[in-house]
Amino acid sequence: MGSSMANGMPAGDGMTPVDSMPGMSIPVWNSAYFAAMFLMWAVMMVGMMLPSVAPTVLIYSLVAKQAANKGTPVAPTSAFVGGYLAVWIGFSLVATTGQYLLDRASLLTEMMASNSNVLVACLLLVAGAWQLAPLKDQCLRHCRSPFEFISQNWQSGLSGAVRMGVRHGIYCLGCCWAIMALLFVGGVMNLLWIAALSIFVLLEKILPGAGNSRRITGAAMIIVGIAVLI
Repeated sequence: MGSSMANGMPAGDGMTPVDSMPGMSIPVWNSAYFAAMFLMWAVMMVGMMLPSVAPTVLIYSLVAKQAANKGTPVAPTSAFVGGYLAVWIGFSLVATTGQYLLDRASLLTEMMASNSNVLVACLLLVAGAWQLAPLKDQCLRHCRSPFEFISQNWQSGLSGAVRMGVRHGIYCLGCCWAIMALLFVGGVMNLLWIAALSIFVLLEKILPGAGNSRRITGAAMIIVGIAVLI
């Protein structure tokens, strides 16, 4: 999937193919292409985030099973997971819109990575600053304590399970949205970069000492961002 980067080429509004450059693939951002990109982001977010939410899903499933054994009707685990994924599917819509705007501004390569040092620096600085933010710490605490989250936020019924999933998804989004934005640094189509960020998110949620590690990674992102900028 190509980008709309075409230095020095007349491209009208920037959204139509340029035939004068053979071998260069420039996407036409129509509704079908937007839908395809949205689907790509949605699948990618599901694949990246499900491993990190697995402990919470497992605990919900165990609680639901125990309740069912006692004759108490409980919504299926799929309702909780559906609410959680709905948050990330919503994020996928925002990410697709961001990709469109960056592509239109000719700021992406064919691998959907930034071709601008300024943009790379800004993404790293924002991600680093968010790593150090108190709100990130609050969201991370909820994500790192699945049993506590389930016990404190339990709601009965199908709609209750969905709402629990949505709430947990919001906390997870608060942890990870800035990290997901770094996909535009290494490339949205770069499988190794996707895997690296997925592992980073997973380790941040399950390893002890996450508070200290997030400060270290946040500082490192800021230092690299400043270095890229200057």
